[in-house]
Amino acid sequence: MVIDWKKEVSARKDEFLTDLVSLLKIDSVRNDSKATSEAPVGPGPKEALEAFLSLGERDGFITKNIDNLAGHIEYGSGDETLGVLAHVDVVPVGSGWDTNPFEPVIKDGRIYARGSSDDKGPGVAAYYALKIIKDLGLPVSKRVRFIIGTDEESGWMCMDRYFEVEEKPEFGFSPDAQFPIINGEKGILTMHVNTKGNNKGGKNELISFDAGLRENMVPQDATAVFNSQEAEKIEKDFYDFVENKSVTGTVSVEGDKVTIELNGKAAHAMEPRGGVNAATYLATFLNDYSFGGDAKSYLEMTAEFLHEDSRAEKLGLNYVDDVMGDVTMNPGIFTFTPESGGMIALNFRFPKGVSIEGIEIELDKKLGHYGVTLGRGKAQTPHYVSPEDPLVKTLLDVYARQTGLEAKEQTIGGGTYGRLFERGVAYGAMFPDSIDTMHQANEFMVVDDLTNAMSIYAEAIYELIK
Repeated sequence: MVIDWKKEVSARKDEFLTDLVSLLKIDSVRNDSKATSEAPVGPGPKEALEAFLSLGERDGFITKNIDNLAGHIEYGSGDETLGVLAHVDVVPVGSGWDTNPFEPVIKDGRIYARGSSDDKGPGVAAYYALKIIKDLGLPVSKRVRFIIGTDEESGWMCMDRYFEVEEKPEFGFSPDAQFPIINGEKGILTMHVNTKGNNKGGKNELISFDAGLRENMVPQDATAVFNSQEAEKIEKDFYDFVENKSVTGTVSVEGDKVTIELNGKAAHAMEPRGGVNAATYLATFLNDYSFGGDAKSYLEMTAEFLHEDSRAEKLGLNYVDDVMGDVTMNPGIFTFTPESGGMIALNFRFPKGVSIEGIEIELDKKLGHYGVTLGRGKAQTPHYVSPEDPLVKTLLDVYARQTGLEAKEQTIGGGTYGRLFERGVAYGAMFPDSIDTMHQANEFMVVDDLTNAMSIYAEAIYELIK
């Protein structure tokens, strides 16, 4: 039987957009301050999970909710299971939006909303692909589990819990990256660099330094508050500093108290060069002035070792693997107060050939003299699936057939649910010419990209389970 996948997608486009808009309206940022036993990562992710599962119930699939952390929509039967994994949580909004990030707007063929590209848009497209197969009553020999998570952007608590109680599919993909395919994902490590809060001995006394919303985002906004004996000079110098740089900001002075707010550009931590790190720019500016104690160390090491060095060369960690590419580093979260001390969260993405222990050793060598202590946060080793694997070959063949474009495997610095399976990859939904706005203000996805991805997903899923 010859199936016109694009025709089937076109017939469901309006319904797809209606369901997607409903899901995008849910503010599903993880919110630990409102977490409960019934909503382990906050009410928004729980609501989004329930909304997604309700689509499956409406359309006649088997559904299951695991502790409001994860769930699945199931179809078919057989000895093997294909996993398709998406997530409904989103990163915090941040500043710089032209529209309400949770009131989706379709303009010039693009749908603007937080989660439109990461990952609600691709997730709903992949769900509709499975729905097409069910609607057509196509014969299948394997089972499909469409698995939905609520904590992908933070700690993956959702998948930890899901696979404690549910079986793991033998193979699968996550619609959470780009085409043609991602068969390699770098390791991910967050290191916390901690200082004490001693703050005396300079003309300026740091009251607070804050930047960043998530470790996996380039900080778009940074704020420093300090008492100063040279407030007027610093105010004038700041506006000179930002004049010819890719940052903006404001200074307010009340007596001896100075508040500086600096604005850069957010981006996904897998490629920090896509953003402008407001925190390292602000620390670089302040480093030219007299601060004392640990505040001085905090600003100096940020300026000297972290500013505009996404490949960690100054830390001696620059390394390139022929297949998986280079090490990247994103200084993602900054906090400092005299009471609690200072903390910088460094988010590394690293290829084969680099170890977690090696990163720790080099950090201690370079930053140890500042009196810092190091703490290890989230850590994942590199993941790679051979291009010869039938899963990779099938997905590339479908992509090439539907697009007429060259289909080659590739590695990214992002971390997707695809790495949960030994035979797991990421597959779309961005195309090679798509504009990547993941984790940025005014996030969008081109509607035609979503429908084209849906067509590819439908054929790909069917080829894998028929």
